[in-house]
Amino acid sequence: MRQIAYETVDVFTEQRFGGNPLAVIPDARGLESTDMQRIAREFNYSETTFVEPPADPSNTAKVRIFTPASELPFAGHPNVGTAFVLGRARSVFGNEIGDMLRFEEGVGLVPVELVRRDGQVAGASFRAPRDLEVGDEIDPVIVAACASLRADEIITDRHKPVIASVGLPFIIAQVRSVESLANAAPETAGFVAARQRYGGSNERFSLFLYVRISETRVRARMFAPLSKVLEDPATGSASAALGGLLSSLDKGGSDTLQITIEQGIEMGRPSLIVVRAEKRHGKRSIIVSGTCVPVMRGTLTL
Repeated sequence: MRQIAYETVDVFTEQRFGGNPLAVIPDARGLESTDMQRIAREFNYSETTFVEPPADPSNTAKVRIFTPASELPFAGHPNVGTAFVLGRARSVFGNEIGDMLRFEEGVGLVPVELVRRDGQVAGASFRAPRDLEVGDEIDPVIVAACASLRADEIITDRHKPVIASVGLPFIIAQVRSVESLANAAPETAGFVAARQRYGGSNERFSLFLYVRISETRVRARMFAPLSKVLEDPATGSASAALGGLLSSLDKGGSDTLQITIEQGIEMGRPSLIVVRAEKRHGKRSIIVSGTCVPVMRGTLTL
């Protein structure tokens, strides 16, 4: 039998048992993909990460990300939480690490910077690995069916529901009110119908609903029942896509958009995600930041 160390952290929160839980395997050498999938299913968190030596020694590590159902090429809170764990350890595979980390992932290279308070690692920020990609517009009736809402609760004043991605695609839709957001509930049959119409066989057909509280504050929820994640308490990759989308719609405004996204409220796991979208010389960069709290550490037996 083999003993494998793990750590869990709550991401995008400053309170234990808030935010989005993440399991991190800091040394996944020797594990097969099937082992990783079984371990992710055992934790049953929205994601579990597995850290391996990088292919390029100038990078920090290779990071593989698994949901309970499948491997992802990229995700938000796993980058923040994995950097937090490695930053607190101060080294990975015998190599000391500084505040700038470079993770090799399925989507490509993801730069991550540690966030410190009083000299201690408190969280991390990552730069979206890809430019904003905007795909198909989605019928508001279809979105409403996915979320158990009326069609008139999906508003299209600023943009129609749309598939957007900075590395992982989400349907992004604005709802009319906080009450509409609170009343939303995932309807699997609606997701199956939406996937058949827009997503083919893509299992990662996910819905990110949001309401604008103010120009700088947003509340959101994310549902992905086809990926065995009924609801996610904090979704950094979807938040990055939302920040990029809102920035792209602001044609004559500031070159910098910063919003704070509240998520997980309805789940009893409140989360805070800070998204900053900057436009420079015709290019847009999107940075997502958050803090973390350590929760558990132990060993798995294989």
